Amino acid sequence: MNRTPLTTIAPDLFRKRLLVEGFFEREVDEEALLAYFEHLTRGLGLRTYGEPIVHRTGGAGREVNEGFDAFVPLIESGIYIAVWSGPRFLSTIVYTCGEFDEERAVDLVRDFFAMGEHQAAIF
Repeated sequence: MNRTPLTTIAPDLFRKRLLVEGFFEREVDEEALLAYFEHLTRGLGLRTYGEPIVHRTGGAGREVNEGFDAFVPLIESGIYIAVWSGPRFLSTIVYTCGEFDEERAVDLVRDFFAMGEHQAAIF
């Protein structure tokens, strides 16, 4: 996993960001994304304070970019995911002001979406 620091600004403010990207096998729709947020927050012990928001691009842009954007707010920040349905590719970021087990997080994302080729970075 890449662990290169992103910035050196505001070192007194703790931020932890995990990016996971890769190709997936699981069928992804709105229900799957809601289940993903539940799976990840429960698996990492993260607490939400609002309902997830899921948007389907629905023909608004280029065909290659068709898919979903979704977000769930965490008490200590949030989780975002972008899904490209055609190429079966996703990019998700967990952004927190608290600690979480990043290796477990990668495993949870990989296993939930049945990801083959994937990469992760913590920064």
